[in-house]
Parts: sequence; C-alpha cells; structure tokens
Amino acid sequence: MKNNKSTEDYLECILLLSRESEYVHRVDVARRIGVSQPAVQKAIKILQENGWVECDGLHIYLTKKGEDYAAEVFERHCTIKRFLQLHGVNETDADADACEMEHALSPATYAMMKNYVENSK
Repeated sequence: MKNNKSTEDYLECILLLSRESEYVHRVDVARRIGVSQPAVQKAIKILQENGWVECDGLHIYLTKKGEDYAAEVFERHCTIKRFLQLHGVNETDADADACEMEHALSPATYAMMKNYVENSK
C-alpha cells in the first residue's frame, strides 16, 4: 500500500464485502482485489495503524472513520460510473474506468460530474 489509491481500493473492497456478509475475511479481500494474502495482511496492518479498520484475528471490521471514508470513495465510484454511462460508455468499461478515475479527479471535476448526474435524473 504505497499510495492513496491502494488504501481507497482496500477500504472500498472491505465496505462492499461487509455489505454482502456479516464477516469479512482476509482471503475474501485477496480474492476480490486479486492480490496475495500476505499483501492483504500488510495492507490491513497499515489500515489499522491509520484507524480505518479493526481486526479480531479472523475478521476485518471498518471503524466509523473507515466506513465514512470507504462510503465516500464508493459514492465517487458510482457517480463517475453513472456519468460515463450517461455519455454512452457501456457498463463494464464505465465500471473499470470509474475505478481508476475515482482516485485521480480534482474536487471541481468530480463536483461537475456529480451535478450532471444529479440533474439527469
């Protein structure tokens, strides 16, 4: 986890897994992100040090701080994906592109996209 993108990807993954199941396990995170379990172990340690997750040995839980941050990242992802779809991008490509773009957009660009999506409903 060398940069903010990685942190956000792990938090978003844990958020989505926690919405699917009561318990989130390291192996589930590894499978979803496509990394090794040792990579997940290292990432979880960093997330814990920053107060974003807690672990009980077997399970990973988002803290309030981590859940808020992860929800913000996921909202950005969904908004960007929808913006791209409104401009004719197919769902698969829009989802993949949103995953990359959610980390790189300036606040002004994201605000424009969010405004566009909200006014297109």
